[in-house]
Amino acid sequence: MAAAFARAAATYDVPRDLLVALAYSETHLDGHGGAPSASGGYGVMHLVSNPAAHSLEKAAQITGQPARTLRRDDTANILGGAAVLRSYADEIGLDAAARKDAGRWYGAVAKYGNASTPEVARLYADTVYNFLGTGIDTPKVKVAPQEVTADRGEYAKAADLNAPANTLAASADYPPASWVAASSSNYTASSRPSSYAIDRVVIHVTQGSYAGSISWFQNPSAQVSAHYVVRSSDGAVTQMVREKDVAWHAGNWTYNTRSVGIEHEGYVNDASWFTDAMYRSSAALTRAICDKYGIPKDRSHIIGHNEVPGATHTDPGTYWNWTKYMQYVTGSGGGTPWSATVDNTTAGKFTASANWGTSAYSGQRYGADYRFANPVSSSDVAWYQASIPSAGSY
Repeated sequence: MAAAFARAAATYDVPRDLLVALAYSETHLDGHGGAPSASGGYGVMHLVSNPAAHSLEKAAQITGQPARTLRRDDTANILGGAAVLRSYADEIGLDAAARKDAGRWYGAVAKYGNASTPEVARLYADTVYNFLGTGIDTPKVKVAPQEVTADRGEYAKAADLNAPANTLAASADYPPASWVAASSSNYTASSRPSSYAIDRVVIHVTQGSYAGSISWFQNPSAQVSAHYVVRSSDGAVTQMVREKDVAWHAGNWTYNTRSVGIEHEGYVNDASWFTDAMYRSSAALTRAICDKYGIPKDRSHIIGHNEVPGATHTDPGTYWNWTKYMQYVTGSGGGTPWSATVDNTTAGKFTASANWGTSAYSGQRYGADYRFANPVSSSDVAWYQASIPSAGSY
């Protein structure tokens, strides 16, 4: 595979490490035997063929390889991905000199993700560039950590969905989550729990990437959605359908009406996606849902998609650790994440000079008010502190 990436990068003058980072963000370098993702993406490079995107067909046109080969053959698929990415670079006007700078490819990477909106395109591209920064170390191929200045261009104006939830459009149902609305063509508006009682949480795996799944649920042709999507790397949560509404996630209308659906970034046949951060974050979400609607925290009421009557899906699959997950949900084992909030009014924990003003203007404040200061070229910092338990894993 390393040789395939090197050859594809040289053939189409694409930065090799950027090509690997893009593939890793999409599939963790797994072609899944030619099986499609939920949004119709194929192979290591996730070449897409669906009603709204046709990068698979574009790759076939450029490389001369038949689509069936691009779907199943890793080497051909990587070459096809490089060809498509280079075509997007040409469209945004990258010349030979600019192509040597991985940061200048940001617009091409954003377009490769087939996002429905600029903010999701930015989320997708930022994920790829984050992997460039942290590096990739797998038995198949490696990328050394590196400093790359991403030239976001027009995407710099788009909302940053990687920002803390309280700085974005926040979820009305679960404040730690960000809010990105699914297409109204992909769910049924309702008034639960008065219209339908909610007594289940259904656990899913996206069969695709976090940004790709968010984009797919925004696409009217998807005809599918979930209430929440959870990211693998850090457990970030995005809500896409209000809990009062009926998301189309279970493949069974009765279970759709009675449940909240949570999608988890990854693929059922690859355990590498199911991180502790994802388990903890999702469990906290499930626990909040159960507490809100009086749902028992047990495996009869917190179920996998594969346990829905009539289900044809296998998610979350054999690699999903139900024992760990339920321990995190119930708090019966594995501990719970420790947290502390330090507010500007917390006695003995916050100090700032008189140059720092006090205001209640912003609706994003925590508590009654907050402190603020204009940036100046001097040392006039605000200090806060918290007592961290010595026992724990950090």
